[in-house]
Amino acid sequence: MTCEIHLGVPEMEALWEDLKEKIASDSANSDEEKLYKLLGKAMVLLSQNPRHPGLQSHEIDPLTARYGMKVWESYLENNKPKAGRIFWVYGPEKGDITIIGLEPHPDDAKSNAYKKITLSHMGKEIE
Repeated sequence: MTCEIHLGVPEMEALWEDLKEKIASDSANSDEEKLYKLLGKAMVLLSQNPRHPGLQSHEIDPLTARYGMKVWESYLENNKPKAGRIFWVYGPEKGDITIIGLEPHPDDAKSNAYKKITLSHMGKEIE
């Protein structure tokens, strides 16, 4: 099963376009280069298999409850302080995945760890 990857609007789409532009113009700093590589790799893995073991994808119940659709979290990296996580949903069409957030790993031991996370929209059709 291959999925088509979309980026949430406006934040995720704008972030990716900015990273691509900086990489192409050789003006990205080391953190931006690292994020570009990690996010790019994660998008490839997600498109090939959302349950790829390296992504450690799992549903985030507090975000699912808040947004009214299943919200998944996947790892960009692991075993590092504030390791990056992407948040995504299936859709808007069958076979699509939309990345709607990027955050450092929240401290999910705290009861309100996911309250501060704000996610992009899937697209114009979903407001």
